[in-house]
Amino acid sequence: MPGTSAFRHRDFAFFWVALLTSSFASQMATVAIGWQVYDVRGNPLDLGLVGLAEFLPLPLLALPAGQLADRVSRRAIYAFAVSMEISVLLCLLVVTAKGADEVWPFFALAFASGVAGAIGAPAGRALTPSLVPQELLVPALAQRSIAFQLALVTGPATGGILFAIRPELVYIVAVGIALSALACVLALRSGREPAVVGAAGLEEVLAGVRLIRRTRVLLGAISLDLFAVLLGGAVALLPIFAKDILDVGPTGLGLLRTAPAVGSFAAALFLARRPLRRRAGRTLFLVVAAFGVCMVVFGLSREMWLSMLALALGGAFDLVSVVLRSTILPLVTPNELRGRVNAVEMVFISASNELGAFESGVAAALVGAVPAVLFGGVATIAIAVLWWRLFPALAQVDRLDELRPVELPSAARG
Repeated sequence: MPGTSAFRHRDFAFFWVALLTSSFASQMATVAIGWQVYDVRGNPLDLGLVGLAEFLPLPLLALPAGQLADRVSRRAIYAFAVSMEISVLLCLLVVTAKGADEVWPFFALAFASGVAGAIGAPAGRALTPSLVPQELLVPALAQRSIAFQLALVTGPATGGILFAIRPELVYIVAVGIALSALACVLALRSGREPAVVGAAGLEEVLAGVRLIRRTRVLLGAISLDLFAVLLGGAVALLPIFAKDILDVGPTGLGLLRTAPAVGSFAAALFLARRPLRRRAGRTLFLVVAAFGVCMVVFGLSREMWLSMLALALGGAFDLVSVVLRSTILPLVTPNELRGRVNAVEMVFISASNELGAFESGVAAALVGAVPAVLFGGVATIAIAVLWWRLFPALAQVDRLDELRPVELPSAARG
């Protein structure tokens, strides 16, 4: 990485490697889980139930975890969450070694993974702004996205290849890689002290909710992602497309899972070198609508190359949306509330991803995989148009570097 980037800062480099390796291990396992779950009964609804199980802990734990992330060592919380994910991978290894002929263990372990995400994500996301100076925050967030997208590019394909060799091999390798992520988190010097001191109460737990509710730019950006990805995502249905529609097997499933990440990775590299300077709000709405168009093309495709192209372009547009939203949030949010605001964001993100997977599974079970994807793509385009009208303040955001943290009354800082 270039020496002029955020990688000059030791803790950011460790954090970046931790994010890359933990995400890589998770993506490897996701491919194996999707194939194994669908292979047990051939029921699309099972794929949706995995997403639902992973989502369920979020509404219960995210807000308390956000409060915890502002009042306890963020590094310690993040390390605990990575340790939980390692335990889940070890359990998946045991289930696979015993034949993986039932779906309920996958549901239970998806729930445990959701608990780890609910606890660790607010602390992990709140760490980034404390690892680099303010002037490097925007490129640092793009580079954080590069780590995640690089894992998405390489993880699913690697998982598919290893699964084809031997299913247990996926989880063995994933555990080893996740252990290196834990070592990097423990090496961090930042994030050892809480951002806020004092007694916690219900008012403080809900402070992030109140900030988002009264800040139209934040509310519009986060809710746009929620509804667009909730309706437009097709990732949970990829095992059906790989097995029944495109007939490309587990290796092809790995490639399909990789395709969105290839586009996302290319977009992240571009944004890290040439960050968006103007018209950030308009760009956010346009890329969300373009993502919906890509999902429509994917649903109509019967050729592997066209399906991969549609997924790759969709990944690129989605990455731009993610970076814009992830940049707006810490720039507008005061440091003492970042854990709690990130917790609320994580509920929205998980709702759009895991709950979106459940919605996709239900829709595919009712009307078929192809109609479900087509409806989701059209709905995403409609959401982008509607949100442009509902949140004009977000559409009018021009330069990201002009955004400043919201001023809080003293009572909200406790």
